[in-house]
Amino acid sequence: MDANEISLNEQEVKPVVDLLNDYLANYHIHYQKLRGCHWNVKGQSFFTLHVKFEELYTNAQLTIDEIAERVLTLGKPPHSRFADYINESQLKEINTIGMKDLDMVDAILEDMATLIGLERELLEATSQAGDDGSNDMVNRFMQFKEKNTWMLRSFADKK
Repeated sequence: MDANEISLNEQEVKPVVDLLNDYLANYHIHYQKLRGCHWNVKGQSFFTLHVKFEELYTNAQLTIDEIAERVLTLGKPPHSRFADYINESQLKEINTIGMKDLDMVDAILEDMATLIGLERELLEATSQAGDDGSNDMVNRFMQFKEKNTWMLRSFADKK
């Protein structure tokens, strides 16, 4: 058994590292989308959404750092080029300039649904690899997004 520095089997943890790097790429696109929404939101809900988008991008920035550091903890380098993020991300960039406030909320909700799907994949992979540390981290991130999905759906009056 080839074990890395934290006593995980390298072969078993490789799918986790690959998924974490994909997750990192998606999170970078999500982060930038949140920044664009924060900068460009207008209208009746400006004050509410401006603050909410800032809360979400601040959290996303911290999450990105934790994901990258977890990849390093598992003994591999995290992706760090925007070209990799754009190429590997399921999430796509959007132009937030001139976008309606509720369309921004919809875009963020779509991102969160995709990220939650990736998190569920990661939870399965981390469980199979016996990687409780990554599992715990991803579970925390998912719970945050699940709660904020409910809040944003309530704000937008979506069923």
